[in-house]
Amino acid sequence: MRDFVDGTAFNNEQGNRARKLFAAVVLAALDDAIADDKKYGNGPEQIARWARSRDGREVLSCAGIDPNERVVTGLMDFVGKGVRTSVALSREESERRAVAEAEAADMETRAA
Repeated sequence: MRDFVDGTAFNNEQGNRARKLFAAVVLAALDDAIADDKKYGNGPEQIARWARSRDGREVLSCAGIDPNERVVTGLMDFVGKGVRTSVALSREESERRAVAEAEAADMETRAA
C-alpha cells in the first residue's frame, strides 16, 4: 500500500512539473509576441496564429489551459497591452494596477 501511495505522489508531482514547464513555454510565446508587436506591430496576430495552430493547442492543453477561442482572445489582449510577462506577474505591477483601479473607481464616484 505504501508503494502505491509513493508512486501516486511521485506521478502527481511529475505531472505538476510538466504543467509548469508547458506554462513557461506559453509565457515565452507571449513574450515573443510582445517583442514582435513592438518591432513589427503584429504581435496579437502572431500569438493568435500560434494558439490556433496544432502545436499551440497542444502546448496550451499540456499547460492546463483549455485552447478555446476565448483564451485566444485573452492572449491577444494581453499581447496588445505590451506588458512583458515578468513585469505583469510581479508584485509591483499588481500593486500599481490595484492603485490605478482604486483611483478610477474614486473618480467615478466623484463624477456621479
